[in-house]
Amino acid sequence: MRDLSGIVKAYDIRGVVGEQLDADVVRDFGAAFARLVGGSAVVVGHDMRDSSPGLAAAFAEGVTAQGVDVVNIGLASTDMLYFASGKLDLPGAMFTASHNPAKYNGIKLCRPGAAPVGQDSGLGQIREDAEKGVPDAEGVAKGKVTEQDMLADYAAYLRELVDLSGSRPLRVVVDAGNGMGGHTVPKVFEGLPIEIVPMYFELDGNFPNHEANPLDPKNIVDLQKRVQEEGADAGVAFDGDADRCFVVDERGEPVSPSAITALVAVRELAKDPGGTIIHNLITSHAVPEIVREHGGVPVRTRVGHSFIKEEMARTGAIFGGEHSAHYYFRDFWRADTGMLAALHVLAALGEQDGTLSDLTRDYARYAASGEINSTVDDQQGRLAAIKAEFGAREGVELDELDGLTVNLPDGSWFNLRASNTEPLLRLNVEAADAASVAALRDEVLAIVRG
Repeated sequence: MRDLSGIVKAYDIRGVVGEQLDADVVRDFGAAFARLVGGSAVVVGHDMRDSSPGLAAAFAEGVTAQGVDVVNIGLASTDMLYFASGKLDLPGAMFTASHNPAKYNGIKLCRPGAAPVGQDSGLGQIREDAEKGVPDAEGVAKGKVTEQDMLADYAAYLRELVDLSGSRPLRVVVDAGNGMGGHTVPKVFEGLPIEIVPMYFELDGNFPNHEANPLDPKNIVDLQKRVQEEGADAGVAFDGDADRCFVVDERGEPVSPSAITALVAVRELAKDPGGTIIHNLITSHAVPEIVREHGGVPVRTRVGHSFIKEEMARTGAIFGGEHSAHYYFRDFWRADTGMLAALHVLAALGEQDGTLSDLTRDYARYAASGEINSTVDDQQGRLAAIKAEFGAREGVELDELDGLTVNLPDGSWFNLRASNTEPLLRLNVEAADAASVAALRDEVLAIVRG
């Protein structure tokens, strides 16, 4: 039996091509997925990595060997695969390793309607079956593979959800990072009153210009500079599979994903008064404050897309946002789409005469540290030390929904949580100003790092 524990993660499958992930393994993943979801067909898409078309074809072989058809949509962003799953009401498989380096690839799986498949909702079973090997189904005809281009339908659907027809003309720099945004952005923005200044739109899974992870500050330096050079109204960066977007304002300054969450939440609440908005527990406290001020109901969740989607389904939420620049929409099958979030931001900007920095200032009320990782040998021991230190202080509230959240009497707070996959503790701090953030950050890190 194979051991696939190293590549089957909490929410997806990811590994080094040729070492951990090859055509034989992927064929069994396809067969195991077909057995899990049943039905008539599976929709499959892939990103621009050199290994993606071959691995997607091997997956399709496994699916069709179980008597299930495959609808191959070819080159796609992850949210385009979710669109296809929702529109066609089929389970789906997306071949991508998101922002990971070129040597990696992976699979994101969903049930019909883009419902997530995670460790507890089928991924564990897929791993068990693939470890043993999955024989071809007996007594059934082999499934067929058909091709279907979904790009135009995807673009049209997004434009139906956000009306930009009344926008003033905007000039926007878009950094696709040589990822799938280079494929989807031209079609989505076609005919809109927005001039796109493209950066790194050439599809290249070797990422020759920078890593396709816009949450790392070094990867948006080119975008920040170009926005200023062009005198642009805004800049947008997508990650490798273009399901996340990151925004910079006209000065080239980053706009926090929490501010984007608040901005989009206000727009969604205007359409659906009293709606529920999901935010994870390390999103800025400004988000639930602003949601309440606009008549909405904020609901706090653990970090991770499966938790967000579960809560959206349970509560009927209209929108959800994460600190990691994932944005989830009820009208997009509760799936995450950075492209739709970007359209909302540009629509909000184009509906008024001010700058993006003016527009987002009201949504960014506090200073934040961003996520700080510490490599530690004893995650639980360090968490316990923090709990003992801060729990003894007067007026401090502790919360263990996800890791340890410490709320201080002055309104500042921090969350410290263990990585599921690495010997890391992840720290996020928020306070009234940068100096307070720095002081609290340093105090916590002194204990965490000994």
